[in-house]
Amino acid sequence: MERKDFLKVLGVSAATAAVAPSLSYKAMAREKDIPSNRPQPEERKFRSRVIDDYIEYTQSQIKDETLKWMFGNCFPNTLDTTVFQGTFKGKPDTFVITGDIHACWLRDSSAQVWPFMPFVNKDDKLSAMIKGLINRHAASVLLDPYANAFCESTDNFCASFPDDEPRAKNGVFERKWEVDSLCYVIRLAYRYWQETQDTSFMDEDWLNAMNTIVSTFKTEQRKNGGTPYSYARKTSRTTDTSFDNGLGRPFYPCGAICSSFRPSDDSTLWNFLVPSNFFAVKQLENLAVMLTATNKSPATADEARTLANEVRQALLNYAIYNHPSFGKIYCYEFDGLGNQNLMDDANSPSLLSLPYFELVDRNDPIYNNTRQFLLSKKNGWYSEGTAAKGIGSPHTGRDQIWPMSLSMQAMTSEDEDEIMRCLHYLLTTHNNTGFMHESFDNNDPSQYSRAWFAWANGLFGEMVIHVNEKFPRLLRKKILKK
Repeated sequence: MERKDFLKVLGVSAATAAVAPSLSYKAMAREKDIPSNRPQPEERKFRSRVIDDYIEYTQSQIKDETLKWMFGNCFPNTLDTTVFQGTFKGKPDTFVITGDIHACWLRDSSAQVWPFMPFVNKDDKLSAMIKGLINRHAASVLLDPYANAFCESTDNFCASFPDDEPRAKNGVFERKWEVDSLCYVIRLAYRYWQETQDTSFMDEDWLNAMNTIVSTFKTEQRKNGGTPYSYARKTSRTTDTSFDNGLGRPFYPCGAICSSFRPSDDSTLWNFLVPSNFFAVKQLENLAVMLTATNKSPATADEARTLANEVRQALLNYAIYNHPSFGKIYCYEFDGLGNQNLMDDANSPSLLSLPYFELVDRNDPIYNNTRQFLLSKKNGWYSEGTAAKGIGSPHTGRDQIWPMSLSMQAMTSEDEDEIMRCLHYLLTTHNNTGFMHESFDNNDPSQYSRAWFAWANGLFGEMVIHVNEKFPRLLRKKILKK
């Protein structure tokens, strides 16, 4: 049974649960109790019967006991541990932390709640929680569109590194300019609107935030070479600060949008980050569709369409490299002056993840060439060890594989053997914790970073659901051989 069919069943059970609880899908799907590392129900930050029922349904489709256990732990981790709800200006307000860092990243928070979007019409509390996060995003963008992470309260100075220059505003946790952050804000709002047709969040604050996003993107095309943004940190870690006293390396303004930092929060080598610019094209187009369909801010919709076309053309002109071994591939970064960076980073959006975000077609020949390059030793951040093979990140150093990249590899693959390999790696490298980590040593998974990383957990759960829907027979197999 696919998710859409489950939701039909769930719609009946939810509507009749008060008078006929025996019809709940939880009762129909349950095979047996499965061990869990989740917090006790009374300790969970957010509870949803719809999600709990769906977890048990999905577990009933899985043969491998370890995968059942890990899916049950990981999929709800954001809801269980990272959601803080309140009100602001009389509107729902949701603050979503990353896990072990009590701050709300625009990117992470959007991605963390993404797996629950198909259920927003089945659970009013879930819908309100998501709307609260959309409101929080708008307020954050209006506070500082260049910041990537924010504190729960805007009243106090709370920067993670207080000596960063220039000094961050009160309420800003970190001020790294990352194009993808603002893209994630649009992506979440667009999907919520698609699922619910609810326009109540599209108030003056939200429309001002959308206008601010488009304006910031246009400014960061830096057509005249200038920008109001700079960022410098006193650190021995060179990827934590921008080159040339916070301004970045030289570039040629070509229509793409400059990004000072990557989704990993590491500084870019060259200013034009290809996956994030692809992301911007898609989300600017989505914003234009949303504003046009709701008859709101037509001028902003027109600006968004025009900007999307400019960025798309820049990518066609500068983002393709003719590799001697793989043919035409997408580079990771370029500067418009002829320099291109050939690599990928595990954090998303990445080159590997382009089809997942619907930024290129999965059968695009340039993407397929790129994919072969990325999953080879020609990509300097791909590593092979005795525990696993996969893509890592300069953020965690050499020989460190990211579970996020393995989940993304599985979700962008059409090869069942490759998907099974990714599942096997993920089930054998969690160091008996039952959760995903930021990264692990490719030879020794007991050496890992971040024991509590909600986005990685949720993405793993999303991947399992994807496999169950697209390749269901794979989950009817034993993955780990005893």
